[in-house]
Amino acid sequence: MNATQKKIGLHLLGWTLYIGYTLVGYFLYNWDYRALLLSLSQDVLHLVEFYICYLLVFPLWMKYRKWLIILVGVVGTMVLYTALRYTIEEVLFQHFFSFSNYSAGTTLSYYIFDNLYWAMPGIFLGAVVWAFEATLEKERENRTLKQEKTQAELAFLKTQINPHFLYNSLNYLYSLAYPVSDKLADAIIKLSDLMRYMLYESKDGRVELQKEVDYLHNYIDIYRLRFENNFFVNFNIQGHVNGQRVPSLVLIPFVENALKHGVVDDATAPVNISLQLINNSLYFGVSNRINQSQKDHTTGIGLANIRRRLELLYPNQYTLETREDGKQYQTRLKLEDI
Repeated sequence: MNATQKKIGLHLLGWTLYIGYTLVGYFLYNWDYRALLLSLSQDVLHLVEFYICYLLVFPLWMKYRKWLIILVGVVGTMVLYTALRYTIEEVLFQHFFSFSNYSAGTTLSYYIFDNLYWAMPGIFLGAVVWAFEATLEKERENRTLKQEKTQAELAFLKTQINPHFLYNSLNYLYSLAYPVSDKLADAIIKLSDLMRYMLYESKDGRVELQKEVDYLHNYIDIYRLRFENNFFVNFNIQGHVNGQRVPSLVLIPFVENALKHGVVDDATAPVNISLQLINNSLYFGVSNRINQSQKDHTTGIGLANIRRRLELLYPNQYTLETREDGKQYQTRLKLEDI
């Protein structure tokens, strides 16, 4: 049984007990069918109130954090409760069973005030249950984050020795290659810079955007060596890269996938990479023609993993879209408030 099925089961059990409790007294002490119908109408109306608040009002407040949502939602729920109760108890019951809940002399002001009082249990119950479940969900998310952090730290410790060894070895190879070939030495130093960037750590896991851009340039230059002059990749930057900070290696998976699975040696269909900075938001796009002869369909980092990382780093502050028509593949990423 998954979490959703378990939640539905608990709700059914709760409402069964709630309605059953309110009906027991009528079966034991009062066989008046009118009292039974009035009790059932109250239970149904409280159920409607509960789910309006539980599924709509309080989740919207949690998402947007505006108290106006609570005010409008609660007042609207009370108005709906009053209108439905009047329709059921004063119109339908009168029509079908020849009785109503309130006497003929009841004033409008008393009716409204009395219904505001009777509307509160359903709203209050919805708030309590929603807050309880939201707290449990938050605790589960925190436990999951701690587990993921621990796993990431362990994975980093396992791989820390090898990259440092390779980085130091590349610097040594550069010293050997420099007298022999400038081109080879330049490639080694770029590869060394890539390794150094991958090993770089900051307290918050973020780096200056310029370093991320330099990493992309070095990665593209290393890839260019395989094709020499028959390599067509456009990298366009608009806006000022000036002190913005982003998570390290957040952009490279999209470029890596484009170069690995796209066509890079056709001047008529180049790989296009764009980076725009507009009002503290970053817009990053990659488009490439799909290489139909590519047999390796695996990617360095799966899209699901990228989305998970963005959800952890930019909750409700990112947009990631991908499009594919069988010939062209496009990725669009937006990061807000960088």
